[in-house]
Amino acid sequence: MSSERPYLSVVVPAYNEEENIPLLYERLKKELEALGKDYEVLFVDDGSVDRTWERLKEIAHKDKKVKLIRFRRNYGQTAAMYAGFQHASGEVIVTMDADLQNDPQDIPLLLEKLEVVYDIVSGWIKDRKDPFLSRRFPSFVANWLISNVTGVSLHDYGCTLKAYRAGIVKRLELYGDMHRFLPALTKRLGARVAEVPVRHHPRVYGRSKYGIGRTIRVLLDIFLVKFLNEYINKPMYVFGSMGFFLLTAGLLTLGYLAFIKLFLQEDIGGRPLLLLGVLLTLAGIQLVSTGIIAELLVRIYYRIKEDRPFVVEEKVNL
Repeated sequence: MSSERPYLSVVVPAYNEEENIPLLYERLKKELEALGKDYEVLFVDDGSVDRTWERLKEIAHKDKKVKLIRFRRNYGQTAAMYAGFQHASGEVIVTMDADLQNDPQDIPLLLEKLEVVYDIVSGWIKDRKDPFLSRRFPSFVANWLISNVTGVSLHDYGCTLKAYRAGIVKRLELYGDMHRFLPALTKRLGARVAEVPVRHHPRVYGRSKYGIGRTIRVLLDIFLVKFLNEYINKPMYVFGSMGFFLLTAGLLTLGYLAFIKLFLQEDIGGRPLLLLGVLLTLAGIQLVSTGIIAELLVRIYYRIKEDRPFVVEEKVNL
């Protein structure tokens, strides 16, 4: 392969996919060679316990365009994609599953759309070949919630088949199960996101790693994504606003009780309202304090990383 930077890097996380790897490689190679552009394929073995790694090494020994990363144990798809992003050298990065449910023939569609004006092009599986109750219905609910909470509307956040401009995705740090939120996470970077329909094939070999439990974790992560997008640079607005509201309510409640105690000579020691006023006041003080601490942590974060809370797209005469 040329020593120059390739145009395309294809990142494929794999976990216990020994039957699918050879077939996927052949299909990928056929489509990528037809593009007529320099490319690399980066497989990330996410701690497989079958013969996935042996299959990958056999392919890599024959094809130097195939790069391999192997995890010591199973860390999850987010970690695998993050490692792939960090090691990919292409100008454009395409991600896809290793289970043959994504179709390599859709890669040219993603790249064509990306070249228009977009930074991310996400695959949209219109005709999903999965069970309704365990996969399709939870996916519909999750996509609707993510789109409405984050403000980045997509039909299908769960489709791994996506194309990214490397300059955008390499700025992100991924943890937990955040890989599915990549289009939403890049909102604060000003990324332009599009969506195209793609094929979906039923799984033939191996077992699905997805289940209803993962859907629940996705729903919990939505709130984190909302915070990262809207308030990462101004956490005081979140904690301070809630704290100010609770503190005001608590002080008004205690002020009312003080009035009836001092001027009306009524006993307030046994009133539940006294306890409520104290709790509201303490909660408000704690939230305001949390906001101040969060503001300091954000400033330390940017200083240590030598990062900036903005992205410059273009410079002229500088």
